[in-house]
Amino acid sequence: MSILDNFQDWKNFLSERVKQAEKMGMSKDTIQNLAYEIGDYLAKDVEPKNEEERLLKDMWNAADQEEQRVMAGLMVKMLNDGKK
Repeated sequence: MSILDNFQDWKNFLSERVKQAEKMGMSKDTIQNLAYEIGDYLAKDVEPKNEEERLLKDMWNAADQEEQRVMAGLMVKMLNDGKK
């Protein structure tokens, strides 16, 4: 079983990675750029494992690059808000 099989597990995994990046001193912009790169990779190369991932992939593919960057930033924000 992969962390991609369960969306909550995936969010928890990403949240931990964001926390680690912040502790290493990465800026918000750097983290958001990494989130964009990961989102782009997932949309192009990874088959969604659940409905939430399918929705994110469909939205990513419908968006232009600026909108994709907004989506990546919102995902980081959602993960940060979840740790408060």
